[in-house]
Amino acid sequence: MSRSLLFVCLGNICRSPLAEAALRAEAERAGLDVDVDSAGTGDWHLGYPPDPRAVAVAARNDIDISGYRARLVTAEDFARFDHIVALDAKNLSDLEALRPVGSRAKLSLLLDHVPGREGEAVADPYYGEESGFDVTWADVTAGASWLARKLAAEARE
Repeated sequence: MSRSLLFVCLGNICRSPLAEAALRAEAERAGLDVDVDSAGTGDWHLGYPPDPRAVAVAARNDIDISGYRARLVTAEDFARFDHIVALDAKNLSDLEALRPVGSRAKLSLLLDHVPGREGEAVADPYYGEESGFDVTWADVTAGASWLARKLAAEARE
C-alpha cells in the first residue's frame, strides 16, 4: 500500500525540502512505498531551488536536493496526499484555512510525530547562521524517522 505525504513550510526552500529529503531517505531504508513532496504557503520563491545552505546540509548527509524546486500548495494537494505535514503552527493554520471541504488529507505538525515534541515547530533557519540548518536537519530527520515508523505500522494494518 502506497502512502503519500506533503511537507509544507512558508517558502519551500529550507525546511520542507529538507523534510521531504529526510523522509525519502528514511522510507528507502525502511523499504516503504511512499510518495513524498514539499510545497510552500508563500509564493516568494516559486520555481527556485532550495537555499544553498539547505542544499549543503543535505549534501553533508549524502542527499542531493539541488534539483528540487519551490512550489505553492494547491487545492489538488488536499486530494492527492494522505498526510499534509506542516513545519510550524502558522503554516498548519494556513493549511486549515486552505483545506477544501471534504478533503481526505490528515493535517499535522511534523514534530507532533516525535514523542515529547508535540506542538513544537521546526525552527526556520532562513534568517540565521548556517549552523541553524544543522538544527533543522536534526529536527526533520527525527520527524521523518517517527513518521516512517507510523507509515510502516499503517501498512501492516
